[in-house]
Amino acid sequence: MWHRSASFILDKNQNDTVYPADSVTLTPPPPSISTPQNPNPNLNRNMSMSAYYQTRAAHHGVVTSDWLAQSQEAATRAVATGGQEIVDGGKSGRAFSVIDEFNNWRKQPDLAEAVAAIRALAAVIRNSEAKTMMELEIELKKASDSLKSWDTTSISLTAGCDLFMRYVTRTSALEYEDFNSARSRLIERAEKFGEISYKARKIIAMLSQDFIFDGCTILVHGFSRVVMEVLKMAAQTKKLFRVLCTEGRPDRSGLRLANELAKLDVPVKLLIDSAVAYTMDEVDMVFVGADGVVESGGIINMMGTYQIALVAHSMNKPVYVAAESYKFARLYPLDQKDMGPALRPIDFGVPIPSKVEVETSARDYTPPQYLTLLFTDLGVLTPSVVSDELIQLYL
Repeated sequence: MWHRSASFILDKNQNDTVYPADSVTLTPPPPSISTPQNPNPNLNRNMSMSAYYQTRAAHHGVVTSDWLAQSQEAATRAVATGGQEIVDGGKSGRAFSVIDEFNNWRKQPDLAEAVAAIRALAAVIRNSEAKTMMELEIELKKASDSLKSWDTTSISLTAGCDLFMRYVTRTSALEYEDFNSARSRLIERAEKFGEISYKARKIIAMLSQDFIFDGCTILVHGFSRVVMEVLKMAAQTKKLFRVLCTEGRPDRSGLRLANELAKLDVPVKLLIDSAVAYTMDEVDMVFVGADGVVESGGIINMMGTYQIALVAHSMNKPVYVAAESYKFARLYPLDQKDMGPALRPIDFGVPIPSKVEVETSARDYTPPQYLTLLFTDLGVLTPSVVSDELIQLYL
């Protein structure tokens, strides 16, 4: 395992970078998120769409602000509200709802679903009227369960809630304090955990820069916000590289990534998903994101990641994964079917006969033997040590 202190790298780079306090504006999100209309009438036949992919469909998936500045703005916003409900400013007298708070946060396109849940859980503590630690922990557990049940197919959402509960509610130092002091400490922990989660992508981007060299060709699959941050930082540091970007069916998210790279003047080439093996000879490395990192060291990610890793492995190309630590999940899938389905509509452009079955699963599992390194905010890990990191996270 090659490991570097993430906090040291972040602190070192902060001395050279200025993040203005007014660089980020958290504008109120639109009142509702609607899934784009689909011209194929067969898409909705006996099938529901996972809430996770409804969010992906509604968002443009573009990194529009700096994470550290956004964290500062979010912290300022939380203090300014004085613990009132953020959805309506606390003026309507409406009872606090963790789902409403979560929906308010997740409508920000550059905010990960798990981080939105972490922010919502922090708001639960601030708005709680509990009189004892037991009441507060029960209330927090119910809020966490409500968020996890909002979309049971989202791995990062479940993992983020579980990690929040483990990090915030550790009682070794709280049991000797009075309730008000303990509650204040819980709020501090919750805010700190939220800020750590915000900074994760920036840390990952910093750690990955040593592996991107001038003249290299990088293959990416679909759109990943953390991979986009990695490539964006490489472009800003004047590295010369080009990117081969898959279309990313079924949501064609690779088109969005190609568009963002073009704005940064990065040479980019779009590929259809089935052209991966055809172009692998040109590739120096593969960079992918992850919906979840499991105990085996493998990853669960958008459909097509597994076959890309297989081709890259057979041609001795390194496969790098960029994933935040709040995506580390206590799961151990044995095969492709050993996980909850995440459904996504498929548009083939033509009507599909009712007798034809359509595979609508939107993600697959890539075993650890096909992955080279994982770039996380915990450091750069080999797949074999992921289980050790999971143990430390959930202790």
